Amino acid sequence: MSESVAITGESIKLGQFIKLANLVESGGHAKELIAEGAVSVNGEVDTRRGRTLVDGDEVTVDGRTVVVSGGVDGDSGDYFDEATADDDFDPEKWRNM
Repeated sequence: MSESVAITGESIKLGQFIKLANLVESGGHAKELIAEGAVSVNGEVDTRRGRTLVDGDEVTVDGRTVVVSGGVDGDSGDYFDEATADDDFDPEKWRNM
């Protein structure tokens, strides 16, 4: 079973994502692992740190797989937008979360 990590926007670079997903300790460590071929995307080794990842891509480092969660609208479902909210929704409940 793999976990998912939400991104904002349509895509993210491989080096940025493995750092965001806490699969590495630093950007330098990410660069090393990717260059060594220790990172796979969708089951295939990828040595391009700038590889663009999108919603649904699976990234594996040291046997741990994380799925990119996001999409075209960048909506991970974890924020409140007053402009598009239902009239019955109370924005005060969400303000300082």
